Amino acid sequence: MTLSHERLFLPVTEPLPPPHTAAVLQELRALLYGGRSGEAAGRVVELATGEHPGYAGTRWIDPLIPSATLAFTPHFSLPATSPIVPPSPSASPTPSPSNAPPSLPDISRLRTAGGYLRSCDFASGLVTQEWGGVRQEVFVSRPADAVVIRWSGGEGLLRLVPIEEEPPVPIRFTTTVAPGRLVLNAEFEARWPGAITGYTVECRAVGTAETGSGGLLMGDDALILARTVIRGSRPDPLEEIPADFDLLLREHTAVHGDLFSRSSLRLGRRTPAPPTAVRHPAVPAPWENPWAPGRRAGGGAFGRGGAEAPAGGVRSGDGAGVPGGGDGASGWGEAGVGRLFGAGRYAVISSSGESPPTLQGVWSGTYDPPWRSGFTMDGNLASAVAGLAVTGTPELATAVFDLADAMVEDFRENARRLYGCRGILVPAHMSTHGLHNHFGPVWCLTFWTAGAGWLARLYHDHYAHTGDTDFLRERALPFMTEAAVFYEDFLTGDGDFVPSYSPENTPAGGDSQACVNATMDVAVARDLLRNLVHACEVLDLDHGRWGRLLDRLPGYRIAPTGELAEWIGARRGAAGHPEHAAGGEPAGAVEDNHAHRHASHLYPLWYERDPAFDDPRLEAAAALAVRRRLEWWRGSDSDEMAFGLVQLGLAAAALGLAGEAHEALTLLATRYWCADNLVSTHNRDAIFNVDVCGGLPALVAAMLVRSSLPPSGYGRVDLLPALPQAWPYGEARGLVVRGGAVERLTWEPGRVEAVVRAWRPLLVTCGLQRARVPAGETLPLTFVGLDAKLIQELEA
Repeated sequence: MTLSHERLFLPVTEPLPPPHTAAVLQELRALLYGGRSGEAAGRVVELATGEHPGYAGTRWIDPLIPSATLAFTPHFSLPATSPIVPPSPSASPTPSPSNAPPSLPDISRLRTAGGYLRSCDFASGLVTQEWGGVRQEVFVSRPADAVVIRWSGGEGLLRLVPIEEEPPVPIRFTTTVAPGRLVLNAEFEARWPGAITGYTVECRAVGTAETGSGGLLMGDDALILARTVIRGSRPDPLEEIPADFDLLLREHTAVHGDLFSRSSLRLGRRTPAPPTAVRHPAVPAPWENPWAPGRRAGGGAFGRGGAEAPAGGVRSGDGAGVPGGGDGASGWGEAGVGRLFGAGRYAVISSSGESPPTLQGVWSGTYDPPWRSGFTMDGNLASAVAGLAVTGTPELATAVFDLADAMVEDFRENARRLYGCRGILVPAHMSTHGLHNHFGPVWCLTFWTAGAGWLARLYHDHYAHTGDTDFLRERALPFMTEAAVFYEDFLTGDGDFVPSYSPENTPAGGDSQACVNATMDVAVARDLLRNLVHACEVLDLDHGRWGRLLDRLPGYRIAPTGELAEWIGARRGAAGHPEHAAGGEPAGAVEDNHAHRHASHLYPLWYERDPAFDDPRLEAAAALAVRRRLEWWRGSDSDEMAFGLVQLGLAAAALGLAGEAHEALTLLATRYWCADNLVSTHNRDAIFNVDVCGGLPALVAAMLVRSSLPPSGYGRVDLLPALPQAWPYGEARGLVVRGGAVERLTWEPGRVEAVVRAWRPLLVTCGLQRARVPAGETLPLTFVGLDAKLIQELEA
């Protein structure tokens, strides 16, 4: 079992000041207005390299790493089919150099043995493994902040060692073995400000636990408590935790179970719930690095790869653990969606603590995880946390705000050095700091200015879902204001966004991702300023400056081919050129590239729909843009970055495109989920990644409820705005909306029932029917006479 910690980022790359591109901003703008985008991107790298040689290559963020491997080697008679011979308890210990841990037992030869069972209870977080009469039960206690393990049915050797991989920088390991206790200390060499200097893994064994063979010789029954402690933190000693597995599990379940049980989904008629335990015909496959690009993510990897399994239910050889069948696609249907809804929520809840989920949640099993397993701000993190509020756990999103607030000074430095602006600028990648160090001539990420505004939407949405005006005043408003102040300084006199960037796409026929007026940049700023006006009205503050800034922003563009354009182009060309007349193509307009994983230009539809899309022409253009991207996703080339389908599905749901939203959901569920342990992947069947664990529940919720909250008057909740024909019956519980909650929603042909709680007065719609729920009340509502299919046709 691999142990980890949400704050364990290995100091590998010293943070540098962002390049001082403010000094050449006018030069960059001239290049971009002149259509020389590639030169503009290259100029940033040239300047940065001249300031510091460290920018000569890509500067990656510090990686999330595992802390140790807790290995238990059983001393029992294996089934006759197993060719492996257990080690002798009297074997001599293997020397352990500081950077070369002893080899762990090779479990690859156990695959032919039978009788293996692994299960996960989402409601408690309890993971159970059984094999050959030995039983292991594991959970990670939120109240005790410790991994809790109960071992029964066989003696064995327990060892605590570093993972079997060479770290990218030296780490000095020392181990201590004492009766009932194992300790692993790790010391890092990095000494720059803010870098952690090391960590300690403590392991307390209760029961027969004599020392020997480099570890502890355990009896038939044992309780094991383990914890990773970051250097400088001071948790309560493990000895103060009661040595009572059942008590600790009850205390943990009271916390975790409350979070998980707040929301549920059933599609189809009522049937018995599927089991969360699946019996295996064999033990898992040998360990492979599930984080490595090109590797297939498998349950065998996480059989040893997480102290708390990232999801539950494991697939046997006949496909029993996946929705619908062995390949995850044939026969996929309602029960599968419900199961993935729960599995995704479980993974994100389990990896949300003091920090939000990284790309791999909290489960790192390597020193070199893909993209360093940090926080990717141009899409991944937003997808991972997209379902937190709507599925009833908005308090978990405060980890996002804690992360951002702690890095505000770095964000200010980015704004100052990159563009000479006040306010804040959020980088696309970060882990241990928020300085903008990761960019290059192709991925010209310093040109992306939407990060702070996108985060500000999450701050505002927290208020909208909870009604917490103290949070709005004390945390959301200051962050939103700093994000908006940046735009006051950054926009050109014509209101252009130059430089600009649409993650991570290049226009068709273009040579660079750098651009003028990416639709996403404009949409995020529009959303931010509308939300600032809203917040100021709620808090009785003047908002005139934000309304005036909003009026300066470009409008959206419809491409000549009819889609919502991903790039708006300049309002004004190079200096001295007149602005194009209304209806003409703007200066520097480029052709869209629909063969791409991101769908960033659909941002104005992901949260509260931009009022501009009340224009039927823009609405139709957005619908066509959704369909164009879906055409690409159906093909074999679209094998990576699953959260792009989340973006596409959310936009489709906002437009009432039930079929398109359902298709995006189906592609997510059948291509980007690991059948063996029900966690999502980044690519098709490869690279463990939790983005879609949060994105899929968010998409399901968006198909069932849509909400918006004006500064005053009635909020609006639309029931079943994008209900597909494949879901004629169903029930959802615990969906939190802006202004209240849909505590229960059930539907069948011809009838929809809902129990709606409102903290603001709400107008609730279902097709053409409407009802009002006063503030402070909870009302049962019934809508009859329109079946789901007819509702969709009437709304079209």
